[in-house]
Amino acid sequence: MRSSHPRQSAAREDDALAPLARAAAEGERAAAEALLRRLLPRVRNLVRYMIRGDADVDDIAQLALVAILKGLPGYRAEGRVEAWADRITAREALRFVKKKRQDERRRAEAAPDLRVVRAPSAAPDVYVKRRDLARWLDAMPEEQRQAVVLHHLLGMSTPELAEALDVPFDTAKSRLRLGMKKLRAHAARQPGEGETT
Repeated sequence: MRSSHPRQSAAREDDALAPLARAAAEGERAAAEALLRRLLPRVRNLVRYMIRGDADVDDIAQLALVAILKGLPGYRAEGRVEAWADRITAREALRFVKKKRQDERRRAEAAPDLRVVRAPSAAPDVYVKRRDLARWLDAMPEEQRQAVVLHHLLGMSTPELAEALDVPFDTAKSRLRLGMKKLRAHAARQPGEGETT
C-alpha cells in the first residue's frame, strides 16, 4: 500500500511544479494549463479513493481543478504544490458528497469496476496496487473511507480530520479506527506471494 501514497510519486516533481504554480498565479495561461495537466492524474486518483464508484469522479475532479486554478493567487509556497492541491481536492470532494447526500439520500449499493488514471511513469504493479486499494475502500462505509483517505493519504491529524468532516473528535477517531480495521481485514484476505487463488 505504500507505493500508492500520492505524495511519494510527486517528490521528484516539486521543483518543476512550484515554478509552474507561481507563473500560473501571475496569469500565465500556458503555465496554468501545464500545471493542471500535471495535477490531473493525482487529483483524479485522490477523488477516486474518496468516492465510491466512478460515476461522479470526473465531475468532482473538474470541480477540484477549477478550485485549484482559482486558488492559485493565494498559494504562498509554504509547502509542496501537490500537498496544497490535495487539500483543495479533498475539500471539493467532501462538499460534493455532502450536497449529493442532501439531494439523494439513498446511494447505489454496487460500485462499478475501477477506472483510475494511470500516470505515464507508473509501473504496472503500482497501477494494480492502486486498483486493489480503491476496491478495498469501495467495500467500506463512506464515512470510514473518507477518514482513512484524509488521514493516511493526505496526512491530516485527527483534529484536522474532525474539522474537515464536521464531526466531533471522538467520532473522527472512531471512524478512522474502524476503517483501518476493515482495510487490514481486506488486505489479510489477499493471497500472499507464492500462494494460488
